[in-house]
Amino acid sequence: MRPLEGITIIACEQAVAAPMATRQLADLGARVIKIERPGSGDFARAYDETVNGLSSHFVWLNRSKESLTLDLKDPEDQGILTELLATADVFVQNLAPGAIDRLGFNPGRLRELNPRLIVCNISGYGTDGPMRDAKAYDLLIQSEAGLVSITGTPDEPAKSGIPNADIAAGMYAFSGILAALYSRERTGDGAVLNVNLFDSLIEWMGYPIYYTRYGGTAPQRTGTSHAAIAPYGTFAAGDGTEYVLSIQNEREWVAFCEVVLGDATVATDPRFASGSLRVTNRDELHTVIADRLRPITGEEFGTRLGRAKTAHARLRQVAEVITHPQLIERHRWVPIQTPVGPIEALLPAISIDGVEPRMDPIPSLGEHSQAIRAELAEARKSATEGA
Repeated sequence: MRPLEGITIIACEQAVAAPMATRQLADLGARVIKIERPGSGDFARAYDETVNGLSSHFVWLNRSKESLTLDLKDPEDQGILTELLATADVFVQNLAPGAIDRLGFNPGRLRELNPRLIVCNISGYGTDGPMRDAKAYDLLIQSEAGLVSITGTPDEPAKSGIPNADIAAGMYAFSGILAALYSRERTGDGAVLNVNLFDSLIEWMGYPIYYTRYGGTAPQRTGTSHAAIAPYGTFAAGDGTEYVLSIQNEREWVAFCEVVLGDATVATDPRFASGSLRVTNRDELHTVIADRLRPITGEEFGTRLGRAKTAHARLRQVAEVITHPQLIERHRWVPIQTPVGPIEALLPAISIDGVEPRMDPIPSLGEHSQAIRAELAEARKSATEGA
């Protein structure tokens, strides 16, 4: 039995943040009914068509869910949503600011309808403050939260290559819902949770914020390097093979010089004799390392790093990650069904001993509408007969 079997989630969700949260819940066995607009559905369905005609974002975030199309401005469809929420365990929504309240599904009404219901609202900037109603796409949040300013090279800032703000909010919503479910087991009461992208990413920005507030200057953009550690970042052998190094103590620094660079005198060079000196003289340090690595191959570079027990990683392209031995040898790619046929998908990050991960199909738009409506009709019929 999966941990969340028997838990029903109703999700008025779109894009990334809320679908990220509910997919984690579905992975653990919850029934997730995804409410979508008739005709178009979650707009993430149309982001691209790269997965055999399906959107890569949608494939990533929406397996193991049921799709129910409802026009939430239509009184009859509002009634369907009300019926679902009357017996659900969790309601998750990330519609535009104020939209769910204007439709009549404010938290107060929902808690009256179902006192055990856990309501999770996901917004861009929170329920108050001067930016409450501002557009809140991931890049905009990354910019407002300062992530863009510390990402990239000294010459040019950059956004992260994945939607950090969306993912952060989705995962805080996921963990908050789990906590609320646990609390409900003891108290019997539901809860109202408010999670937003801005606060979630601000939490992830903790180190740069404290570094800047109390150090007086922000961490510098250093590409794959580190503002306070050296050598740290990408280094290439003579044939161009790149490894990322992360040398964080003197023992590793000495071993790196002796074994990898083949020159123990570098470790005691007055310019590089401590961590702070290596940071101060970073450019000179990188030049020395590049000179020592130029005569060797990537294979030899990797062998020496392993022998020296230096913290390192291959700088892999995404195409290489797909066939990463750590994924392949652990069978992390498994088949799932989609509206366009079977594909392979990655197993969830949470692994529980003795519990088979849930990897059910990705739904087509409105695929489960008829079945869910029939289910509600049968419930109404049974209630009438019972009365």
